[in-house]
Amino acid sequence: MAVTAKELAGILGLSEAAVSMALNHKPGVSTATRKRVMEEAKARGYDFTKVRELAAENRSNGIINFIIYKRHGAVVTDTPFFSQLSEGIDRGCKQKHYLLNIYYLYEKADQNVEAQLQELLHLNCKGIILLGTEMREADYVPFTELSVPVVLLDNSFDKKVTDCVLINNVQGAYQATDYLIRKCKAQPGYLHSSYPIHNFEERADGFYKAVRENGMSTSKSVVHRLSPSMEGAWADMRELLEAGEETARCYFADNDLIACGAMRAFQEKGFRIPRDVAVIGFDNMPMCTYMDPPLTTVNVPKQYMGEMAVCRLHELLTAERSFPVKLEVAAELVKRKSV
Repeated sequence: MAVTAKELAGILGLSEAAVSMALNHKPGVSTATRKRVMEEAKARGYDFTKVRELAAENRSNGIINFIIYKRHGAVVTDTPFFSQLSEGIDRGCKQKHYLLNIYYLYEKADQNVEAQLQELLHLNCKGIILLGTEMREADYVPFTELSVPVVLLDNSFDKKVTDCVLINNVQGAYQATDYLIRKCKAQPGYLHSSYPIHNFEERADGFYKAVRENGMSTSKSVVHRLSPSMEGAWADMRELLEAGEETARCYFADNDLIACGAMRAFQEKGFRIPRDVAVIGFDNMPMCTYMDPPLTTVNVPKQYMGEMAVCRLHELLTAERSFPVKLEVAAELVKRKSV
């Protein structure tokens, strides 16, 4: 069976965009790469009539780079949350007739971000969607100096004027905490990430806002700082329980991984959920339905966020005039059995 361009890309370890350029004799790839692609295509029976069709399809808009910025990797990992964001971006690119390249950009001591960025912009890049979940404001500076438009996904910065698409974290955390208080009629505790990122800071704002508006003192909420992964949160929570730390009747967690890890630690120590301890997470990852009991959480329309990022970038590329906008996608409480 003849191979496709996508399969060729996988076989050769190249991006689909690079393979397409080589097959269509476009600039952007080296002579050696073009020769390698053509030889492999012929050897594997590639249907070269598809080249003309692909060329016509790609003539419209070009390439979008989806750059995933990883500062420490504690939050941006290979989880369904980020895979669903990627699916949404891929769907949006297909709807708007862009090719999509996905790159990881790491904070490295031996190579600055500017140098890594220049390497990523060689292949006819029209614009960038930047996953900034782990970014600090200073990390974003190199992106302000690029010649192509950038849409920041899952973060925003007060001092940097940029287009961004993000979750309404304050609203989601407020809704979850308010529900927790009304259901349990008790001062809620907070399972707070030990790694500071913008999303978690905003969720903290929503948590404490709900506490105050329910007539409670924020200083009386028990706070446990846990690693933002299931195994890390389980180990941290288990250590706190073994040390005899004070516990709350109910908890809001910064994300589902923290919530699930803490639930496991509580249950191993004999706590019944939700009778003894109630827990709410954030993100609505697939694991929530597999927990015993299933985890109440806050749903984030992850694929929709990805599509919106592509739509905004397309507007920046095609509109005669535009102004930076901040698009916040509302979150929604999903009630299950952990509360």
